[in-house]
Amino acid sequence: MFHNAMIYRLPPAWSITAQALNEQLQRQRFQPCGKMDPQTKGFVPPAGDALAYTIGNQAFLLALQVEAKLLPTAVINRAAQERAEELAVQQGYPVGRKQMKELRERVRDELLPRAFTQCRRTMLLIDAQEGWLVVDAGNASKAEEALELLGKALDNFPLERLNTAMSPTAAMTEWLASGEAPEGFTIDRDCEVKSPVEGKATVRYVRHTLEGDDVRQHIAAGKLPTRLAMTWNDRMSLVLTEKQEVKRLAFLDVVKEQAETQAENAAEQLDADLAILTGELRHFIPALVEALGGEVLNA
Repeated sequence: MFHNAMIYRLPPAWSITAQALNEQLQRQRFQPCGKMDPQTKGFVPPAGDALAYTIGNQAFLLALQVEAKLLPTAVINRAAQERAEELAVQQGYPVGRKQMKELRERVRDELLPRAFTQCRRTMLLIDAQEGWLVVDAGNASKAEEALELLGKALDNFPLERLNTAMSPTAAMTEWLASGEAPEGFTIDRDCEVKSPVEGKATVRYVRHTLEGDDVRQHIAAGKLPTRLAMTWNDRMSLVLTEKQEVKRLAFLDVVKEQAETQAENAAEQLDADLAILTGELRHFIPALVEALGGEVLNA
């Protein structure tokens, strides 16, 4: 299941077959780091053998894998400094800036083949039927990293960021000031409000009721909400941010029980989990868009 949701819009008319998607993803298939590669990235099978795992009708799960060598700058600098001290004795004068740069580069090249590697994955859900793409990324840079590689792999990838009539900040301000959540949502007990002026004074509420006057007073004083915990339809909890990111995404017990009762083995459990994830997002995303004043389509 996804823990975050960065939401992007695909044109409803856009579609792709599983075969075409798998063939095009091969262009950016993951390859492990070579001896001199500091980092490599590409798509790997999220489950099974295919690079795109098919979920029902026109929905696909993808996995971007990034492998990076663990070679901290401090390690390079320390080894280069030791060599610089030895070289200074040999040549009778201190190592200059150009020599030091060359030493760092030489040390890096020597250590890189022996460095340990670390891998991380970013999951993507393409829902061509409804025209959405969701990235399970905790920040925009990781989402953009995955989308950039996907754009290089696919022949046609007309992706846009979701554009709503109200910004999350404006909507959250209205909800907190009125004490009323949008239809289908409830406001939970975590929130962050921040002053927009220099200094950016910040107040965080954690497991604290947000129905009192103190939150409204901060709003009235000009502080703007940057994070707000909410529950949708008693099925999903989440934190909405000022950047339209959905974080701490978690399905509630009623959804978990539904998934567990459908599966008899690991493969069936995966299919059930992904079918429920896709189905829930197909209802949640339109509800979130409506809560933010509706979608504004580009001309």
